[in-house]
Amino acid sequence: MIFFDVAFFAAIAPLLPGYVDDLGLSKAQAGMLSAAYAAGTLLGSLPAGYVASRLGPRKTSIAGLLLLGCSSVVFGFADELELLDAARFTQGIAGALIWSGALTWLITTAPEEKRGSIIGSALGTAVAGALLGPALGAVAASIGTEPVFGSVLVITFLLAYGALRMPDSKAPETQSLREVIATLLSRPVVEAAAFVAVPSVMFGAIEVLVPLRIDALGGGHSVIAAGFIGGAALEAVLAPMAGRLSDRVGRRSPYVIGLSICAVAMVAIAVVTTLGAVLGGLILTSLGAGLCFAPALTLISDVAETSRLHQGFAAGLSNMAWASGQVVGGVGGGVVASLTGNALPSIAIALLLAFTVVYAFHAMDPDAEPHPAAS
Repeated sequence: MIFFDVAFFAAIAPLLPGYVDDLGLSKAQAGMLSAAYAAGTLLGSLPAGYVASRLGPRKTSIAGLLLLGCSSVVFGFADELELLDAARFTQGIAGALIWSGALTWLITTAPEEKRGSIIGSALGTAVAGALLGPALGAVAASIGTEPVFGSVLVITFLLAYGALRMPDSKAPETQSLREVIATLLSRPVVEAAAFVAVPSVMFGAIEVLVPLRIDALGGGHSVIAAGFIGGAALEAVLAPMAGRLSDRVGRRSPYVIGLSICAVAMVAIAVVTTLGAVLGGLILTSLGAGLCFAPALTLISDVAETSRLHQGFAAGLSNMAWASGQVVGGVGGGVVASLTGNALPSIAIALLLAFTVVYAFHAMDPDAEPHPAAS
């Protein structure tokens, strides 16, 4: 479920230059189209966590799958910006339901001492879906979006049928809604969410700026797809490894190292002037993301466990943190790039990443993180 959700989310990158040309979109409008999915996820994340905590992860996942299938058909046949934005926004809500259901399903059935490994493997599976996404986008750009996105409905129905045949893993919610809100606003939970949101800002901007930059330097749909596929392949391999490493040494070290690499990569993307160098910067961001995202997501689950917050809300919070970063990065990066060019938003994000590295190094307690059984 996670694999296919991310695959169709990531399919937008090779399609953006075509939408810009065919619909006359500005960089800001292209950024809004790219970020509409994340905006839907942002709106739906905590409600999806609530549904997962009350109804169980299976029903939550199935509802998300059916909504994803229907909204993808609309996206495939849409030829107006407003309808494309609305369909992609609805896909984001569906993604929130799928992620909250599936991630809760995994976490509540996994041993606590292997939580980082399980979340890293789930993230690796998601990134593997991102490998397929640009290829699907490139195919859709060549043969048309209608057959490619129309096929999503068939896939989601098959996945929903498979989910119906699996045993549910429902851990009943015992906290009142007031207690849940108070916990979500507590400092440890907010900090953990911020550690997910910051690298997500980077990726929100990259999904807008890098495809348009590659197109401007003479690269076409296939080059854009190849760059994102290569980066996703690297991240898919690293994410499970980083999750296992965080179980042994704590969440801080892989997170700080990965985010530092991302900061260097964003500076490179801002200053280089050749197609190969831009692609190199894109791959470098994937290297950093492969190291930092799994520990950050696992930290949210750790904090939820300590705070007695249901893992459904932890999954919803992870979604919300990721989506808020994607929206800020996609829309903000597109708007700033329209006014000043690509360099300024890239440098600003690099500074944000560097500040977060320093803050995380002091805020995360490495001695408290590894589970005793994982050492």
